Amino acid sequence: MKLLIEVVGWIGASLIVGAYALLSAGKLQGDSRTYHLMNIFGAIGFVVNSGWNGAYPSAALNVVWLGIGGYALLQRRRPLKSGAPVH
Repeated sequence: MKLLIEVVGWIGASLIVGAYALLSAGKLQGDSRTYHLMNIFGAIGFVVNSGWNGAYPSAALNVVWLGIGGYALLQRRRPLKSGAPVH
């Protein structure tokens, strides 16, 4: 089980760093679904790993990170008040 938790944590780290690297390289847009999903799943990996290892401040930070990503992803789907869709 410990190995599985470590793998989940490393995958989470890879997703978050990969999302930032792709954003910085101009390969992803900051409002893209892919960018937000990479951050959301990366945060889930960190929450699992941090919580398992008792690193509760890190787990809490990543719950917030997950919430921000989820909120941003939901905002993408809602039209603006003017009726124009959000890109």
